[in-house]
Amino acid sequence: MMEKVYLTHAGYEKLSKELEYLKGSKRREVAAALAHARSLGDLSENAEYDAAKAAFAENEQRIQDLEDKLTRVEIIDDVNISLDKAYLGARLKLVDLDNNEEMEYKLVGPDETNPLEGMISISSPVGKALLGKSVGEEVAIQVPAGALRYKILGISR
Repeated sequence: MMEKVYLTHAGYEKLSKELEYLKGSKRREVAAALAHARSLGDLSENAEYDAAKAAFAENEQRIQDLEDKLTRVEIIDDVNISLDKAYLGARLKLVDLDNNEEMEYKLVGPDETNPLEGMISISSPVGKALLGKSVGEEVAIQVPAGALRYKILGISR
């Protein structure tokens, strides 16, 4: 059985738009670069041709990956998810128990992860540790940089 890909509505839209771009204008751009490099002559010593071929292959691989993921998507409708525990799609307000700093994270699937925007994967050590926890619970998480200790202050959608 193929593993499901869990995404929020926003994550699904983002991947769909990326796929549309890659299959449309990006594919045409890469094909044009490949044709131009081919026109330069001897392909055996043509670095531009090799680079264009690699870019073409990379684009086609990403298209395949996205098409595969989008056929296995289960969209998480965060409106219907309980607010009593931290699940995929939850926004968590946390306090770092070591320095008393407050922060907010949104638990997302691996394809939506963006730490700079506070979106952490449920597959990451921090995301795994927070899953299923309730407001008021404390969590100790071992990460490569050391140990983290958080307390959940709030859960919203």
